[in-house]
Amino acid sequence: MEITAREFDQRPSQILAAAAHGETITITKNGTAVARVVPITDDDVPPYPTDPMGAVQLPDLGLPDLTDEEKGMGS
Repeated sequence: MEITAREFDQRPSQILAAAAHGETITITKNGTAVARVVPITDDDVPPYPTDPMGAVQLPDLGLPDLTDEEKGMGS
């Protein structure tokens, strides 16, 4: 499907619904393709977190544990 940017502005919910049903939509501005809305498949979404840091392991520095008062949690 090909639509104009103006059409996309006027009915974004319908365009996104079409993509959700498998349709690829090309958006044009002044007759030139400027964007494409494509459906996402289960293969596109990884089954695991994509956090760039991953799990962080801090080294044990052998320091004593702080009391609640030292943490600023005392009353």
